Amino acid sequence: MSNAVVNGLAGAGGGIIAQIITYPLQTVNTRQQTERVAKKGVNSPLPRHPSTTLLQIFEVIKNEGLGGLYSGLKPSLLGTAASQGVYYYFYQVFKNKAEAVAAKNMRKGRGDGSVGMFSWLVVAALAGSLNVLLTNPIWVLVTRMQTHTQAERKIMEAKKENLLKKARENTLIGTLQEKFAELESMKPQPYGTFDAACEVYAESGIRGFWKGIIPTLIMVCNPSIQFMIYETSLKHLKTTRGENKKAARSVTALEVFLLGALAKLGATVSTYPLLVVKSRLQAKQEIGGNISQRYSGTLDAIMKMVHHEGLSSFYKGMSTKIVQSVVAASVLFMVKEELVKASTVLISKRRKLCPIW
Repeated sequence: MSNAVVNGLAGAGGGIIAQIITYPLQTVNTRQQTERVAKKGVNSPLPRHPSTTLLQIFEVIKNEGLGGLYSGLKPSLLGTAASQGVYYYFYQVFKNKAEAVAAKNMRKGRGDGSVGMFSWLVVAALAGSLNVLLTNPIWVLVTRMQTHTQAERKIMEAKKENLLKKARENTLIGTLQEKFAELESMKPQPYGTFDAACEVYAESGIRGFWKGIIPTLIMVCNPSIQFMIYETSLKHLKTTRGENKKAARSVTALEVFLLGALAKLGATVSTYPLLVVKSRLQAKQEIGGNISQRYSGTLDAIMKMVHHEGLSSFYKGMSTKIVQSVVAASVLFMVKEELVKASTVLISKRRKLCPIW
């Protein structure tokens, strides 16, 4: 079994475990990113729902139960396994080629045989681009499922505001209380992966499954920065302990956890605005007369966010994302490295017992 396959499978396993542990934070963070809040001085009907992460978690549990925190978990786990598997497989393939080129250059008298920071960026960017193009439809569905309840609540608010407007204009047939009661009595329809897929297709056709692809492709620099910091830090740590194999194996799971946390922190802070734009584009577009809540594309989303909500809207929920991303990346790196070590030992023992294998 090649090291690319081993790393791909280990990455998928680590990603699944990290996703299960941090998923409630991811759900809340997606809702924070897609919540529209008008900036001061702007005459806009955008509702204000200020809330801390902890309060929002309690609010979700109160209104939707614990299951609300895990909306879209099944496609998310599929997406995580696919994303991490695809990413780590191609990352290892390109990494092997980069290391081979560096070794070849050293034999020719150029360089010391190590892969430079720019090469790590290129390797991570190539792997990330392939990952995004192949798995974006899954994440569109996950975002829809995570924000479905929030979108339905806003649709209900828009309908109530429309009733109030009709009442003021004396065009409402029936009493306002009756109409409000009628709205409140409407039960939410079941909403699963298939429903989300049908909704996306109905809105935008096949293209809808690649909504947010532009900011997502730009965000390829996130794992690029993350892996540049991680690989550089890991290389420095190993170098300070010596060049022998025993020293290389002396990096502990805790140290990998901390290096993963440091790498993800730097990457998340620098690319977070793109993540917010991506979530806004992939979430259900608001229904009603308020065009400030509907985006036709990446540039339109950016312009409307700046005009109606201000620059601070690009950093909504960042503290939640930092906690979720850092913990998830740390767990992922730690579990992945341990799985790779375990796989290497098992393969080595298997080869000793059966040399032909």
